Amino acid sequence: MAIIVLFEVRPGGEAGPGVAEPAVVAVHAAGSDPDVPEDPLPMTLCGRDTVPMQHTHYRRTAPGQPWYPPEFAAQRCPECEWALRDL
Repeated sequence: MAIIVLFEVRPGGEAGPGVAEPAVVAVHAAGSDPDVPEDPLPMTLCGRDTVPMQHTHYRRTAPGQPWYPPEFAAQRCPECEWALRDL
């Protein structure tokens, strides 16, 4: 299963390149929709709704890299991380 990395942001906040202080509350993982691979499934691996989340478009570029953008290590969702270990 392909993984989509999503930002859970504070209401009214934005995250991403060019934003000085992203309002990222947590970084989550979701499976990709089999019909539209760039879209996440409706729920993250920890069971949260993906609709209000922002797609990070993050992809690992080498084996051994984390599933999340390294600069957001402190915000990664431990439940999503645990679920990824079982895949």
